[in-house]
Amino acid sequence: MDSAPLIRIEKLTKIYRSGDSDLVIFKELCLEVALGDQIAIIGASGAGKSTLLHLLAGLDRPTSGDIFYRDRNLTKLPEARLSDFRNREIGYVWQQHHLLPEFTAEENVMMPLLIRGVARAKAQTEARGCLDEVGLSARGHHRAGELSGGEQQRIAIARALVGDPSLLLADEPTGNLDTATGERIFGLLSDLRRNRNLTTILVTHNLHFARECPRLLRLEAGLLIPD
Repeated sequence: MDSAPLIRIEKLTKIYRSGDSDLVIFKELCLEVALGDQIAIIGASGAGKSTLLHLLAGLDRPTSGDIFYRDRNLTKLPEARLSDFRNREIGYVWQQHHLLPEFTAEENVMMPLLIRGVARAKAQTEARGCLDEVGLSARGHHRAGELSGGEQQRIAIARALVGDPSLLLADEPTGNLDTATGERIFGLLSDLRRNRNLTTILVTHNLHFARECPRLLRLEAGLLIPD
C-alpha cells in the first residue's frame, strides 16, 4: 500500500453565519486517510458529518484550512477544475438515491460518463458492467419508480462507481432502508471496497455497521475522536 495518504486534512474549519452570530460546525480538524481505508464517522445529528463529506467532495468550501488529495489542494482549485476532479475521483452515495425518474437505471448509471464526454457506446458498456457488479444487470431498462428502495440504492452505488473513482463517500446510505436491506447494502459497499481497493468514508447512525469498519471516528464538539 502507498505510504503517502490519499487525503490529508489540515486545520479544517467550517463556520456559518447565523443572524448576528457565528455557528461553528468544526474548527481546525485534522485527519489523514490512507489508500484503501474504510472509515465510519458517527455523531449526533447536526455535528457536521454531512458537512465534512461535502467539503471532502468539493461540494462546499471551508471557512479556512486545507484538504489535500494526494498532491492537490482542493481548497485552492477553481470551480471548473474542482467539478472535473469530482467527476473523475469521487463517487458519492446519498441517503436519497436522487435517480432521475425519466431515465432508465442504465441511463442513470451512464450519466457521469456522458457528462465527462465519454462516447455513449463506451458509457453504456461501463454502466452495464457496474450494474452487474451490484447484482442488477437484469433491471437496467427499468425506471426508478419500478424498482424497490434497495434496488434504487444499488443503482445509485453503480452510478457512483461507474467513473472508477478512487474515493467513495457515502452519507447515510442505509438510512431510508429496512434493517435487512440496509445490511445487504452495507455488505455490498464492503465487498466493493475490497474488490476495488476503494477508499471509503461512510457517515452513519447505525453503530452496528460503523463498528464493522476498520476505523471508527466520532465527530463531537467539533473534534474527530477515535471511537
